[in-house]
Amino acid sequence: MDATVDTRPRFVPQRQESWLARLFDSKPFLVTLCMLPTAGLLVVFLTYPLGLGLWLSLTDTTIGQRGSYIGLENFQSLMDDPVFWNAVWYTIFYTAVATAGKFLLGLWLALLLNHHVPFKAFLRAIVLLPWIVPTVLSSIAWWWIYDPQFSIISYVVVNVLHLREHYYDFLGSPWPARWSLIVANVWRGIPFVAITLLAGLQTISPSLYEAALLDGASGWQKFRRITVPLLMPILSVALTLSVLFTFSDFQLVYAITRGGPFNSTHLMATLAFQRAIPGSQLGEGAAIAVSMIPFLVLATLLCFFGVGRRKWQQGGGND
Repeated sequence: MDATVDTRPRFVPQRQESWLARLFDSKPFLVTLCMLPTAGLLVVFLTYPLGLGLWLSLTDTTIGQRGSYIGLENFQSLMDDPVFWNAVWYTIFYTAVATAGKFLLGLWLALLLNHHVPFKAFLRAIVLLPWIVPTVLSSIAWWWIYDPQFSIISYVVVNVLHLREHYYDFLGSPWPARWSLIVANVWRGIPFVAITLLAGLQTISPSLYEAALLDGASGWQKFRRITVPLLMPILSVALTLSVLFTFSDFQLVYAITRGGPFNSTHLMATLAFQRAIPGSQLGEGAAIAVSMIPFLVLATLLCFFGVGRRKWQQGGGND
């Protein structure tokens, strides 16, 4: 007897996935779930302090006393405050001059370290020391260098070289104190700029310089036509970060001068702290801090549009 095989297709009921399984298979849900911890940290450590600062700037809160809502009165009083406007002016001047100095010296140092020199790795590590040392520690060292009685600069000039009779008073007058802070900030910021630009220089192919050399290009032409265009995206990011760091500087200025002499070296950050904590005017200090936001947003937008110019990497224009 021949065996007969049933070839008809059989219906196998598929197991229905639970709603929880379908939820975890959803890509938007997984993306949202992975971003929740970061969003929580941003809310706790960024959004809440920023919102609290905005609220305090609209109140007359003082230390130990809850204030009431006064609207824009804190900002209106700042418009007639010469100390505030001096802090705004010096913050812009301090940021512009220090950033220019850091980038000129940092680019020069990066170009030197990009060549094959003896002990290149050791030199790159040494360059990072001013950036690695804690800001307060380096600020105290600079304060000691600028001391009117124990300054090493004054000692060398007066007692060793005999070029003058009296010690320098770096921090006793407004303009010497301002320039002294800028020098200290440039010294501290050069390593960040130099290492960042050096990383960008390492990505430029040597064949481009070899081709330019065969075409008879000079050193300046190679720098202007190859190095600068290909380095521009890195320059844009480093410039913006440097502006943000310098504009919101606090530790270096407060440790060396505390805004003196005669409030001439106050940055907006140090003035906000002085009015809010030692002066106990939390609302006024918060208003000064909030006034920094437009400048910081402008610098961030410059970074965004600078990085967006993708054709800079080929030396062309914008899209």
